[in-house]
Amino acid sequence: MIHFVRRKEVTHGHAVRVRLYAVGLSLATAAIFILLMGLDPVKVYSALVDGAFGNEYRVSETIKKAIPLLITSLGIGLAFRMQFWNIGGEGQIAMGAIFATFFALNTPDLPQPLLLILMLAAGMAGGAFWALVPAWLRARWKTNETIVTLLLNYVAFNVLIFLQQGPWKDPAAHGFPKIANFGPNAVLPEVFGVHAGWIIALILVGVLYIFMRHTRTGYEISVIGESERTALYAGINIRRRIISTVLLSGAICGLAGMVQVSGVAKTLMPQITANVGYTAIIVSWLSMLSAPVILVVSILFAALLEGGAFIQTAFNIPEAAANILQALILFFVLGAEFLVRYRITLKGVDVESVSGKGKEAV
Repeated sequence: MIHFVRRKEVTHGHAVRVRLYAVGLSLATAAIFILLMGLDPVKVYSALVDGAFGNEYRVSETIKKAIPLLITSLGIGLAFRMQFWNIGGEGQIAMGAIFATFFALNTPDLPQPLLLILMLAAGMAGGAFWALVPAWLRARWKTNETIVTLLLNYVAFNVLIFLQQGPWKDPAAHGFPKIANFGPNAVLPEVFGVHAGWIIALILVGVLYIFMRHTRTGYEISVIGESERTALYAGINIRRRIISTVLLSGAICGLAGMVQVSGVAKTLMPQITANVGYTAIIVSWLSMLSAPVILVVSILFAALLEGGAFIQTAFNIPEAAANILQALILFFVLGAEFLVRYRITLKGVDVESVSGKGKEAV
C-alpha cells in the first residue's frame, strides 16, 4: 500500500531540491515528446527562450503578458492567504474593465492624468463590487465561495457581451459588434517601450509585501487563514476582515482589467481576460502566496506562453503540440508542490528513509 504522510516541517533546502528535480524531469519528458515529433529538443528549447527574450520586441511582449498575470495573482493570493478560494478572477477582471471603459467612453476629453486615475479607481471599484456578493455570503452564511465566484465569472462575461452588442456598440462599426476604441487620453502611456502598467504592478508588489509582513491587518488575515478559532480567541472581527480582504482582492483583480483595456486592447472586448484569472490561481500557489515570488513566477509563465507561441511558427508545429509542451512542464511543477508537503511510504516504510534522504515514517 502506498501512503502519503504530511511533513511536519518543510525545510527551504528540501523545497528547492524537489522543485529543481521537477523542472529537470519536465524538460526530460518534454524532450521525449519533441523527439517523437522528429525535432531536436535542444533547438526547440533554445527557440522557446529566444521567443520570449530574444530581442527587445519579444521582451516587451513577454512583459505585457506578465503584467495582468502578476496583478491578478497578487489579488487572488491575498484572498488565498485567508483560505478564501477566490476563483472569480476572470469575472473581477471583466468588471474592472467594464467600469473603466465607462469613463473612457463617456469622459474622453478629461486631461489624461485625471482620466487615467478615474479609470483606475473605477476598475478597482468594479472588481470589488463583483467580489462583494461571495464575500458577504461567505461571511454571513458560510456559503461555498468557490462555486459563487466561479459562476459569477460567466455572469460578468455575459454582461460584457450584452454591452458590446447593445448599449455600447460602436455606430461607426457598420453593424459589427464592437465597442469604440479609446481616445488618446484614456490610454496608458508607454515607459521604456511597455505601457505603464508594469510600474503599477511593481508598486503593488512592494505595497502588498509590506502590507502582509508589517501591518496588523496583514497579521489578522494570516491568523484567520491558519485558524478561525484562533482569530476569534484573539478578538479579531472575522466577518468584517473577510469582507474587507475579499473586496481588496477583487479590487486588485479589477485593476488588472483596467490595465488591459487601457494599456493593451485600448477598447473593451470579450477576450480581454485571456484566461488570466484561472492561470493566476496556479501562479499564486506555485509562489507560495509570496508577492516577490509571484513577480518571478509571473514572468516565467509569461515567457512560457510567449515562447510557446514562437515555436509554433519557428518549427511549423500545431498549437496543440505547443500546448502539450507547456502542460507537461506545468504538470511536473505542480506535482512537485505536493511532494514538497508530503512524503511517500510503502507499507509503513518511508521511501526517503530507504534512499537515505529522510526518516522512517511514523
